[in-house]
Amino acid sequence: MFKRSLINRAVFSALLLPGAVVAEVEVSGYVKNETSVFTRSGQVTGEAGSMLDDSGHDSGDLLKFENSARLFINGDLGENSSWHGEVNLIYDSEGVNEDYRGHLNYSQHDWLRELYIDTSFSDWDFRFGKQQVVWGTADGIKLLDIINPTDYRELVQNTMEDSRIPIWMIKAERNVGDSGNIQFIVSQVEENKIPGLNRNGDSGHPFIMKGVDSISGQANGFYNIAPALSKVATSFNNAAFGGAFGGVASPGGLVPFAGLSVEGFAGSMVDTTTIAPAMLLPGMPGYNAGVAIPGYIALNNIAQNGLFAGDPNGNNNVTNLMDVTGPTPPEVNWSVANPNSAFSYMSAASFATFNTFDGATTQWKKDYPDDLDTNAGFRYKGNLDNGLSYSVNYFYHYSANPDINMGWYDPSGAKLSVQRTTAMPIGGGFFAPDTTTSLTADQVPNSIFGAAPVSVLVHRGSTPGVPGTYYGTIDPTDPSGATPGLGSPVLRFTESLHRVHSIGASFDYALDTAFAPIVLRGEFLYDKDDKQAVIDKRLLSIGDLTNALTMEEADYFKYVLGMDVTVLKNLLISGQFIQFRNLDYKDSGRTCVSQTGISFDCSKYTGDLATLNLSNGMNKAYKNKEFYSLFLSKPFGPSDEHRWNNIVMYEEGGGFWNRFDMEYSFTDNLIGTAEWNHYWGDEDSQFGQFKDSSNIQVGIRYLFD
Repeated sequence: MFKRSLINRAVFSALLLPGAVVAEVEVSGYVKNETSVFTRSGQVTGEAGSMLDDSGHDSGDLLKFENSARLFINGDLGENSSWHGEVNLIYDSEGVNEDYRGHLNYSQHDWLRELYIDTSFSDWDFRFGKQQVVWGTADGIKLLDIINPTDYRELVQNTMEDSRIPIWMIKAERNVGDSGNIQFIVSQVEENKIPGLNRNGDSGHPFIMKGVDSISGQANGFYNIAPALSKVATSFNNAAFGGAFGGVASPGGLVPFAGLSVEGFAGSMVDTTTIAPAMLLPGMPGYNAGVAIPGYIALNNIAQNGLFAGDPNGNNNVTNLMDVTGPTPPEVNWSVANPNSAFSYMSAASFATFNTFDGATTQWKKDYPDDLDTNAGFRYKGNLDNGLSYSVNYFYHYSANPDINMGWYDPSGAKLSVQRTTAMPIGGGFFAPDTTTSLTADQVPNSIFGAAPVSVLVHRGSTPGVPGTYYGTIDPTDPSGATPGLGSPVLRFTESLHRVHSIGASFDYALDTAFAPIVLRGEFLYDKDDKQAVIDKRLLSIGDLTNALTMEEADYFKYVLGMDVTVLKNLLISGQFIQFRNLDYKDSGRTCVSQTGISFDCSKYTGDLATLNLSNGMNKAYKNKEFYSLFLSKPFGPSDEHRWNNIVMYEEGGGFWNRFDMEYSFTDNLIGTAEWNHYWGDEDSQFGQFKDSSNIQVGIRYLFD
């Protein structure tokens, strides 16, 4: 993505010119240590290695022990040009893996932080190379500051200059008239670095969002839940082959059980002798012959332990298939009305659907733009005679926030089609998927009380009902079991970027009042063709994962209104109101009824990307999300050589974040720092979810030249 482009090569070539070799080079820099510790005991999101793992950190445990050295190198290239380089040597012993301990390209820990050439031609100033460009200056939040991606390894605790990721670009600007300036940007495409948003999940990282945990988390992430579901499907298929349902072996495995849903089984009483509604294999561990138990306990036993001691298909309480509270099968909660585990969300899934899941695996694939794709835009800044400063800008770019979309594929990489079918009777009280039917998402019924559920199948090609094209253990076109399916499909998680048109504007206006000087300011941004997470709980309830959890197009209007005032002796007080408005918000309320008559929410809505999770009902987003912030800053000391700052931010929904930081100059070269970050409030809010990541940090920096 542009990183091997002409910009990159041109900068290095220019530095090898003879003029660059003989020109005087100035070197400066600093060495620094930053050490932070947790101020609360607890377990951070995504840290649990299993559903029963409650280990975590104690207050006072190290969060970060980071040592770094940064070199700033400046030189001239002839009379009208100069160059700048910034080298970053860094290591954090507390990083959860190598990506967070040492160097990582295009991150906050990139070893080559900046490298660019400044030159001019005619009335134009040019900067070629790896650099930062800042269009927005809001406190604690990025709105117009969209040119460079961001490294969120410490959420928003770091200064924006540090968290901003320099990228290769061309910047050209010139003055226009007496007070105008126009700037053009062509830049490399690079994504934000978001902890946990990868196949490994970064378990133990202190700033994994719940929304990310629902994708890649060891316990709650669908990337790990799906293979665990497939193993349970294998167990149930084997049980069906062995006569676990109805007392007679089923050559068709689970295909003839399209009339039975997860809740139909879990919400009933089952034992080892009665035929209806289900008979468990005699001799299965954990049961007494003839003693009926709730089906959800039987489901939990098969899910966690398989069909026999040491069964490799057992989940062993690792992923969130069931809401377990202990290691034995009866230690489990079950609620269709208030789901918080995979099976409880999939209460209307038919057992024939699990024939499709049998043996399925997951795959993570990055599908990013190629090296020739770029971002491009411009900004115009001006001043009016009355003192109003303003800017307008446009940026056509790939969103820096990656999308994750799921799809079914065959092992060769060919995409498969999803089919939703009704059930048809095949005699003896059994039902099979009617592969001649293909329901749209809107045709899926809200109620299956006393009726057969919808089955979800996957097949090759675009034409349903063709024998020999279906994946799974048994071909559902032949419930007798004589025709095997094509095998196990692959559930692919595709990470990609999408194009966005960003149109922005800003203003600031200074007022002299009898009270104090006041600055009014604002930033406005319209994002066209951005994305939103859409959750369809009705499709999720039938096991249609790839269509239940999707990224869909949405336009947003975002703005910040702020006021800055300086009072007393250089005390800056800055207040902000921030609102993000989703112009394509979805919220279709629906209530569904399970096979046993239990009502549950099956709405379709916009999910909150930062917090949606199995643990909170797949949290719904706000149509118009508001934030409020108050920032204080004041120098102190005999010559105002020290400074303290404090920002507190409140988000709609009950989340809070407060950061207090101080810089103290012992000498001109030796500077001490201290920082306190405190998160609190609703645990399903953007800030409140990080309450156990609250921390205090101290640092020391030595400058040299």
